[in-house]
Amino acid sequence: MSAETYTAAILIIGDEILSGRTVDQNTPWIAEKLAEHGIKLREVRVVSDDYAAIVNAVNALRASYTYLLTTGGIGPTHDDITAAAIAQAFSVPVKEDPAARKILEDYYGTSDLNEARLKMAAVPEGAALINNPVSGAPGFKMENVYVLAGVPRIMQGMLEGFIDGLIGGDPMLSNTITCDLYESQVAKDLGALQDKYPDVSIGSYPQYRGGILGLSLVLRATDAALLDNATDEVITIIDALGGTASAVNIRGNEIKARETG
Repeated sequence: MSAETYTAAILIIGDEILSGRTVDQNTPWIAEKLAEHGIKLREVRVVSDDYAAIVNAVNALRASYTYLLTTGGIGPTHDDITAAAIAQAFSVPVKEDPAARKILEDYYGTSDLNEARLKMAAVPEGAALINNPVSGAPGFKMENVYVLAGVPRIMQGMLEGFIDGLIGGDPMLSNTITCDLYESQVAKDLGALQDKYPDVSIGSYPQYRGGILGLSLVLRATDAALLDNATDEVITIIDALGGTASAVNIRGNEIKARETG
């Protein structure tokens, strides 16, 4: 079992998120990928398209976590200021990267590579490019900061290209138990169980489906045996309280279902 904890933060950049015009779809996907690689997502921030806000957030987050992933603000328009803000955070100039320009020339053709598109070849000095298999324009990396596009499909393509190279710990495993009890009915027993299993995170989330109020209990741990033992005890608690439980075990791509009641 890995003794070191590897952590990450996500910085979402864009007025469109803060205004509500665009819903953030990236955080859940990134969080799942990080968990698969043994990296714990500890914080998510959303900032506007503002130099000072981006610089302050980048400097705070990159110093606090193993990895910082940013999304948004690396396109061709006037409000895409992420590259310049990252450069400011690292106290380096922004420069056109010859490799990035070549990527854009190959993608758009030299005749269609206008000034706006050429902006996407400008990155902080010293940055390493992140491949973009979807739309050409690369992201970039500065030390432990990974700068990605905001469009979900493009961001996913970028992240898939380098995430296997990140150093992480033991993958986070999770079991989800749904039942027809209320939180108040299981609260006392779950509290005692959490004390018994300090290395298993136990969360309870009320749900309302088909006109019926119920509960989802999510258990997370890096130790499979410990996780399964705690899961069995949760199901025993639900049974003792007269509830019906359905447990789903997720291990990477393997999904097993167990019915009890």
